[in-house]
Amino acid sequence: MLPAFANAKQNSTLAALVSDDPEKLKKLGRRYGVDLLCRYEQIDELFSSGSIDAVYVALPNTMHAQTARRASQAGLHVLCEKPMAVSSRDCERMIETARQHHVKLMIAYRLHFEPGNLDAMEIARTGELGDLRFFTSEFTMQVAADNIRTQREMGGGPLYDIGIYCINAARTLFAAEPIDVVATASTHSDPRFKEVPETVTAVMRFPQKQVASFTCSFGSAARSVYEIVGTKGSLTVDPAYELTEGIGYTLRTGDRERVKRHPKSDQFAPELIQFSDCILGDREPEPSGEEGLADIRVIEALNDSIVTGKWVSLGLHPHKRRPDKRQAMIKPAARVPELVRVSAPQAS
Repeated sequence: MLPAFANAKQNSTLAALVSDDPEKLKKLGRRYGVDLLCRYEQIDELFSSGSIDAVYVALPNTMHAQTARRASQAGLHVLCEKPMAVSSRDCERMIETARQHHVKLMIAYRLHFEPGNLDAMEIARTGELGDLRFFTSEFTMQVAADNIRTQREMGGGPLYDIGIYCINAARTLFAAEPIDVVATASTHSDPRFKEVPETVTAVMRFPQKQVASFTCSFGSAARSVYEIVGTKGSLTVDPAYELTEGIGYTLRTGDRERVKRHPKSDQFAPELIQFSDCILGDREPEPSGEEGLADIRVIEALNDSIVTGKWVSLGLHPHKRRPDKRQAMIKPAARVPELVRVSAPQAS
């Protein structure tokens, strides 16, 4: 996110940094020209200082809700990383607190602004594939042993971290909410996965008899793909969820095949620009808190299914707002910066 501010100068300024690591604060403050540097114990003082208008929350998953609510209570707008929180109740509290204090709450779904995924959405919705039937997806990687994604108390596990991309893609492409789900988890004898599953496979059923299935894993070779199939054709997006390369897709209808690949771009600056535009124009963001809540409802149900081994009903949760192709935004890819006292999440 930090390099993306260079592509969002039109309405966004990086005003403060918060960390309990003095060396990180010093180096990043110098690199990005930020003078206001705070420790976490100073966060309430920062929030009430009048020096900032909004907060980007990129803490471990279990800390999203509390930090976002503290910011909202201080009158600050909140851009929160996904997963929005680790429970639907926490999501609901975040939404209500933002509403009570008249601030904007946006969830950082970067692919809601990425042209390739928005192309796929448009193709699915215009009927070019016919009546939509099923969705399949795989999102897998090898995660480093000491990464917080393997820690239960931090809200780790493949469902919250990468399975959420598959869930969100299916919900977006079908423009509907799943009504019941089932899932299973598997773990090999790998010490990385003492607290969280290595692999989760899930199936989701939608109201119009459509079915979505996906597998997410922290112990498999890198894979990032989804496919949606209708009565007249299919659309394969590969890579689908990546930020280090351009998104590409193949559309097949009858005996015709169309291939398109978008160049690599900055997927974070569009989030900043949209968020700031919503604040300045007093508009409700998309993706909203309700969007984040919808995915967490599904993850909760999938976790219940893993425990019980049974289908879990979600009931009906109408959700009207979806990504719109008009949100597509292309900014030049930012140079990947040198990491400061942090290790990359993926195992080499």
